[in-house]
Amino acid sequence: MTAIPVEPGLAAALHEFKNHDIVDDISRPGVRYEKRPAKTPDGKVVPGLYNAWIWLDNPGQYNSYTTDMVKGVILAFRAASNARDVNCVVFTGVGDKAFCTGGNTKEYAEYYAGQPQEYRQYMRLFNDMVSAILACDKPVICRVNGMRIGGGQEIGMACDFTVAQDLARFGQAGPKHGSAPIGGATDFLPVMIGAERSMMACVLCEPFSAHKAYWLGILTDIVPALKVDGQFVANPLVETQRMADEFGRFTFGEPKTGDAQKAAKALLARGTVDLSLLDAKVEELCAKMLLTFPDCTTKTLEELRKPKLDAWNRNKENSRAWLALNMMTEARAGFRAFNEGTKASREVDFVALRQALAAGQGWDDTFTDSLMPAARQ
Repeated sequence: MTAIPVEPGLAAALHEFKNHDIVDDISRPGVRYEKRPAKTPDGKVVPGLYNAWIWLDNPGQYNSYTTDMVKGVILAFRAASNARDVNCVVFTGVGDKAFCTGGNTKEYAEYYAGQPQEYRQYMRLFNDMVSAILACDKPVICRVNGMRIGGGQEIGMACDFTVAQDLARFGQAGPKHGSAPIGGATDFLPVMIGAERSMMACVLCEPFSAHKAYWLGILTDIVPALKVDGQFVANPLVETQRMADEFGRFTFGEPKTGDAQKAAKALLARGTVDLSLLDAKVEELCAKMLLTFPDCTTKTLEELRKPKLDAWNRNKENSRAWLALNMMTEARAGFRAFNEGTKASREVDFVALRQALAAGQGWDDTFTDSLMPAARQ
């Protein structure tokens, strides 16, 4: 049977569609939405079909999301999900420093700290943002252009696929900065990498490399981004081969030390960051999904998302309530410390905190002030 060619735009002209978007204007400060022409695997542009790109556009604060930005992400994912001409959704950040470092700590410290009812409403928006990603009718690719930390890691793991440039770093920040990673990490990580490694990531909050993230199984693919003398080289700061340590344990993507680290830093300083391979890999993945039945793909996504979605829906409301109340105690102290401290010191005095609590100290303004980095200087 010979297929009947359909001119671009003809199908739309033959049917008057209803508008299922919540609002007509989805634009919000700090979030960009654009539709880029879809391409076949051989690079040819497909008339009338697109990939929706959703950008976190707050590079000055490492693409941390403000309240307005959370609203923008929700509306953008809803629009992309509804768009009949969209093949895939690409979720990313502006620049090459960060995909997202989580919630905007300046806004947290200066507005939400000490305001549990306000933060509870904010967390409703955050929950809706994660749910919007998990409920998108199109495949969602997280394009990791830089750090994916804290809440950024959580919204990234809500996506279906992740492609990262290999200078990027991943991890959680909760217990180090006055929160718990219950905006998705404690739901998604055990499903994706197992209980023990989730404990390491969520409790210790030690960031890890893109190579280790790939080895752990939370990335679809990684590509180099460092260009030295016109050639791409793998991240020189980490071991990019599976190696045995002094105990015979195999590791991958761990930081180099000693002279190897010094040489790596020198090489890094000589190079420039180029994200062209990252964009090519994202386009390649979008093109592969273009050559599938759309409804079958959506159903497959829905089924494969269920382990993450089940955990998320089971926990999100009690997590929201706890996070709101925590804004009166540890979060109030942690976010203030991060906001008021310097790059060298953005954490509370954890030892003094534990000693005071063990002696029966209650939370009040004087106690919180005593934990700030400035109080130790």
